[in-house]
Amino acid sequence: MLGIIFVSVSNYFRVLQPQMIRQALDLVVENIGMYKLYNGFQTQQELFILLGKTLLFFGIVVLVLALLMGIFMYFMRQTIIVMSRLIEYDMRKEIFGHYEKLSLAFYKKNNTGDLMSRITEDVSKVRMYLGPAVLYGINLVSLFILVIASMLSVSVELTMYSLLPLPFLSISIYYVSNLINKKSEKIQEQLASLNSTAQEVYSGIRVVKSYVQELPMVKFFAGQSDQYKDQSMSLARVNALFFPLMLLLIGASTVITVYVGGLQVVKGNITPGNIAEFVIYVNMLTWPVTAIGWIASIIQQAAASQKRINAFLNTKPDIVNTSTEKAPIQGRITFDKVTFVYPDTGIKALSNINFKLEPGQKMAILGKTGSGKSTIADLLVRMYDVEEGQILIDDQNIKAHNLSNLRQRVGYVPQDIFLFSDTVAGNVAFGRHTATREEVETFTKYAAVYDDIKGLTEGFETMVGERGVTLSGGQKQRISIARALIKQPDIVLLDDCLSAVDTNTEQQILGYLNGALADKTTIIITHRIYALLNFDKIIVLDEGRIIEEGTHESLLAKKGFYYDMYEQQRVEGEEGILD
Repeated sequence: MLGIIFVSVSNYFRVLQPQMIRQALDLVVENIGMYKLYNGFQTQQELFILLGKTLLFFGIVVLVLALLMGIFMYFMRQTIIVMSRLIEYDMRKEIFGHYEKLSLAFYKKNNTGDLMSRITEDVSKVRMYLGPAVLYGINLVSLFILVIASMLSVSVELTMYSLLPLPFLSISIYYVSNLINKKSEKIQEQLASLNSTAQEVYSGIRVVKSYVQELPMVKFFAGQSDQYKDQSMSLARVNALFFPLMLLLIGASTVITVYVGGLQVVKGNITPGNIAEFVIYVNMLTWPVTAIGWIASIIQQAAASQKRINAFLNTKPDIVNTSTEKAPIQGRITFDKVTFVYPDTGIKALSNINFKLEPGQKMAILGKTGSGKSTIADLLVRMYDVEEGQILIDDQNIKAHNLSNLRQRVGYVPQDIFLFSDTVAGNVAFGRHTATREEVETFTKYAAVYDDIKGLTEGFETMVGERGVTLSGGQKQRISIARALIKQPDIVLLDDCLSAVDTNTEQQILGYLNGALADKTTIIITHRIYALLNFDKIIVLDEGRIIEEGTHESLLAKKGFYYDMYEQQRVEGEEGILD
């Protein structure tokens, strides 16, 4: 509301300026004849001085009006444009927060580029509507009312002739703007493809170099760049027509005003100052009329962008928190006839899974790739909810637990290791932001990565590259383990996180798990058999079903899948892993 008031007041002072100029010009025209009559007389000089003072007065009035217009224009932008920026901030924050609430199934259905475009490009287009489009829309309406009223009060006929080219200008701008927007969208899409290609090549530079694919990748990128160049040149040609067209129609309006206005002056209907006043009015209306097409285009884009944003904001999280209670978890885990089908793919990952772990017990889950091992870990941290059967934590359905408290109490090291572009210490402390440097160093020792970190250029302050690219696979795994352990969790889930470490390092980590985590419920998901750990229970999965269950000794006695795996590893000579 303040913005509307400031726009209107600013335009009021703007419209007064041509009226002052008209009066000054008429004054000069009227006094030219009188000035010539007094040629050679002292009165002529006095008249000249008086005329000069009067014109100076009008000049000062025009400057004061321009200053007042500028002041209210400043307040106008401070209200409407700042308001749009604040809404943009709120929208981005809301979308980001909503993204974090959504489940893994959502992220598997939608690619990262699409998610990024909605929180960046789409929000920016909505802001353009809320800020500039609303501002210029209000400006257009208020300026039209004030200018047209002023013009009509002087001459209805001259007003009609003066405004004749402006509708053609607005229609032309509308069509040209639509053409520009369509071409701009294609350019943005091609630019996104260019960025994606570059990002993939940079991330996978090791693969590109090892397969000697630098030249083919350059040719592929050059092909995409050519498409981008052609589309950009096409847009440049349209833009080349935009401004000449605008100047042509504005010029036509000015010529019509001067011609028709001159005829009106001859007839005595208006004064010469009115012609100057009308020319200024016409030029004053040029941008608002031009902006009609631009505003219409922005509104269309904003509507499309808001629709895309709403599609995500209206997506309800599959995982809903139903409790606010925060309490330690003892670690009793029960899977009761659990069957799970991935909602995004329809693949049946688990079928009738039953097992029970008491607090402090340790269990290993073995099986082939795709047997459903990682799915059990995802279900225990409620990345997904089961539809058949139930999972109990401390004899309470997992859905009844406080979601954030549950995840905070579980130290989960997933199979797909992810490190942030931060320092090594920052990545470890991500598990618990209140951790001290001493605690960070202690838990890296437990994860057997302390010496590796100290050997880095800047030690714990070394910046980790994107997704941990500057570290080896084993170092990333161990930093991820330290990040999970520093939480001091009640339940520990390790999903095949020792696959990239050597035997001696593995023994150090397993030794810590045996000792310091003796009272913690621990589940290790693996392809390998760790005889160094005293597992209370071992289950073997195949195609989502438990095919074997028992202790190390009892499973060896059955001479089934577990026995075959044990023998295969023994023959391959994995020293330090087997008995």
